[in-house]
Amino acid sequence: MTKKQVHLLSIFSIFFFALTILVSCGAERNLKRGEKYLALGEYFDAANEFKQAYQKTPPKERERRGQIALKMALCYDKTLQTGKAVAAYRNVIRYKQDKIEEHLALARQLMKEGSYAAAEAEFKLVLDSLPNNTLAKEGLIAAKNAPRIKEEGSRYNVKKMDIFNSRRAEYSPMLYGDSYDQLYFTSTRNEAMGDEVSGITGTKAGDLFYSEKDDKGKWSKPAAVNGGINTNYDEGTCCFSPDGREMYLTQCTTSPSYPRYAQIVKSDRSDAAWSKATPITLTADSLSSFAHPAISPNGEWLYFTSDMPGGKGGLDIWRVRITPSGFGGVENLGEPINTAGDEEFPTFRPNGDLYFSSNGHSGLGGLDIFIAKVGKDHRYHLSHPGYPLNSQGDDFGMTFEGPYNRGFFSSNRGDGRGWDHIYSFENPEITQTVKGWVYEMDGYELPAAQVYCIGDDGTNERITLRSDGSFTKILSPGVTYLFMATCKGYLNHQEEVKALSAPKESTDSTLQFALANISAPTLIDNIFYDFNKATLRDSSRTALDHLVGLLKENGNITIELSAHCDYIGSAEYNKRLSQRRAEAVVAYLIQNGIAADRLTPVGYGKEKPKTIKKKLTEKYNWLKEGDVLTPEFIQNLKDKSKQEICNQLNRRTEFTVLRTTYGMFDKDGKLKNVPKPKPQKEELSEDNGFNIIIE
Repeated sequence: MTKKQVHLLSIFSIFFFALTILVSCGAERNLKRGEKYLALGEYFDAANEFKQAYQKTPPKERERRGQIALKMALCYDKTLQTGKAVAAYRNVIRYKQDKIEEHLALARQLMKEGSYAAAEAEFKLVLDSLPNNTLAKEGLIAAKNAPRIKEEGSRYNVKKMDIFNSRRAEYSPMLYGDSYDQLYFTSTRNEAMGDEVSGITGTKAGDLFYSEKDDKGKWSKPAAVNGGINTNYDEGTCCFSPDGREMYLTQCTTSPSYPRYAQIVKSDRSDAAWSKATPITLTADSLSSFAHPAISPNGEWLYFTSDMPGGKGGLDIWRVRITPSGFGGVENLGEPINTAGDEEFPTFRPNGDLYFSSNGHSGLGGLDIFIAKVGKDHRYHLSHPGYPLNSQGDDFGMTFEGPYNRGFFSSNRGDGRGWDHIYSFENPEITQTVKGWVYEMDGYELPAAQVYCIGDDGTNERITLRSDGSFTKILSPGVTYLFMATCKGYLNHQEEVKALSAPKESTDSTLQFALANISAPTLIDNIFYDFNKATLRDSSRTALDHLVGLLKENGNITIELSAHCDYIGSAEYNKRLSQRRAEAVVAYLIQNGIAADRLTPVGYGKEKPKTIKKKLTEKYNWLKEGDVLTPEFIQNLKDKSKQEICNQLNRRTEFTVLRTTYGMFDKDGKLKNVPKPKPQKEELSEDNGFNIIIE
């Protein structure tokens, strides 16, 4: 070797050594940045830094490579990049930096890939060392059963909804509106607020978007929800109160210096827009996450996901009672719902069935959807709805189109980036459904009313009405139900329905609850007399029988039964005629079991012309609210047909509530039926009519 060659070799060695130092320093910088991002929960950015550090680390540094691969695997796991997570965990094992926990994590990722045989082998390896590990036990069962479950399939029909989806992530759909014609969901699409890409997900922060369905059933292009509810932070997983006036949603804020936790915020609806959301306080815990809110069908409980202390492990589903003064009494749902894994995204079907997603129960991989039904033992019983509703990916975020077993959910199945998309589902089933409407007699809907439902199968629930005064109830076969509508300032009304024992097809029926105002005269429609006489026509029986039922349902009231005439004829004659007509109605009521001392017949003749309510102006747009149909008012109408309509409106039969305490007191003025005190301690918690034992 010549002197020149030696010199060149020396230079090359120095260069190589310097390059190695530079690469090593570069890897160290990437590691430090990765650790910083990891501490803040910014897994996407952390994964990129760890990847660069791994690539800059020489293969001969096997231990260091394995340690970096472990950090990469954790980040890929968190960002739902299943394929990359599997590769990273395999590198951890290849470089012998694995503990038994890494084999468990690898097995769970292999399940998400659908590699069931490989997952089974890893679960067995874990159980050899940790025979009592519940996640490994459930995982092994899942790996063995998954191929059969997928082959068997189910009655569910699932379809990807391209109208809602973009090239980014969409998840947690939620139907809204009295006709379920609006769909809210979270999206990270380009139209979301802000310009920054999240260090957590690698996409823009999620915003709430919505789509509307027209009369032909076509959904509109999604648009961002207005009203200030969206921010530069992540907004997601919303739900609505039964009356549709409140929205609860998850909000994830960020900080450049310390980790921030998911929180639940609330927005109110006003003037057809949602207000800026404000945080709610469920507990004094400020170091735990609170997410994925869901309201029970009766509006009395807020369900949510949290990692707060006192759970079964991972993320658990909890609930807290909603009271007029706030929230109180946090409960963990316990077994069989919560496990050592993650239970998330609770939601309800209107019949009270609880749907949630879990990776701790035996499923097909990732998060699977499970159904929790309350049995006769007052405990939850779980079922797995099978494939294709569930898949090897993450399946979650159910929403239902009223009482029907159809709606939407989200899943990242088949997406290599781990991004979620919205799917529709339908499970054809035979249902018997009742839709009820509560409104003021001769008036508008009463959304402030309450409906109580009692069934001979033990059902006892309170139903909250929608904003249009309606409700929907799915009936159990062969059960007889009594529905009672009540509202402050109005008389009660009840209806009875018997469901068929073995229906051959789905049925829908409608119930009308017309409530009489206590403080104002109430028109009795369809009362007909013979011309110029007080004789009741047979066509009046339906209305009169309805009045009989109303008085029997409200046994503590007395009424004035009044009859009115138009202005034609003398005052004396009209007064006598109206008195006889009022007495004829009272006589019918007495004959049908109503006590005479509850009834006062009065004939007013033409003394009290009708005052027009707003509801009538919709039928007769030439009348205004507050118009009084005096003779002068009617005669000033040029149209003879309009004059006759006004005369018909004046010729009416009404009742007015006089007392609401009839029969409540004895001769000494003491209350007859003194209310019994409530039990000091209730063993069971009520939830939508079910008594659920929480252990």
